[in-house]
Amino acid sequence: MLEFLRTLLFPQGSAYHEVRGFRVRVENTREDITTADVLTRLDEALALIETHQPWRLRHLRRDLVEFHVMRFACRGAYFPQERACLTELTFLARRDISAAPVASSIVHEGVHARVDRFVHRLGDPSRPRDRAREERLCRTAELSFGHSLPLELGAPVIERALQSLAIADEELAPDVDWRVAQARVDEIDRGSRGG
Repeated sequence: MLEFLRTLLFPQGSAYHEVRGFRVRVENTREDITTADVLTRLDEALALIETHQPWRLRHLRRDLVEFHVMRFACRGAYFPQERACLTELTFLARRDISAAPVASSIVHEGVHARVDRFVHRLGDPSRPRDRAREERLCRTAELSFGHSLPLELGAPVIERALQSLAIADEELAPDVDWRVAQARVDEIDRGSRGG
């Protein structure tokens, strides 16, 4: 499955940028979205992290090699082999939400990166992952980040984190068939282009 995900990452036409000192690899497959807009939103999200929890941004700088921006079946992901944080293209393009949910998603994936670095790379690589426990750590970090923000920005972050923390482990960390998920995304995009 990991090889399938790897083949999705930037098959052609990738462009590299820099945002707040991070290398950002963008695969923009949507004509209705400008790369400049998604890079601006990524910058806004990183600025929120830098302002309200600067130590998290320092962790991101140590734990990540780069950001990936592309169309994907979820709003964020962490790719351990590349040490990359994916932030989904259409999620970054949304203007009906503030940059706070985007920043929260980055914080979430940053916790995955930190766990990967300290538990699986520097610790015992044979140790099995407790995916539900790791997700709860990520959601708790989102909750902490939401509380650090001004109320109008933090409220949706806090609400989503609390809802996630209230669900059962198997729902919090479900098994995902990424081929099926990507097929659904492709179908949605074909429909939006009238194809």
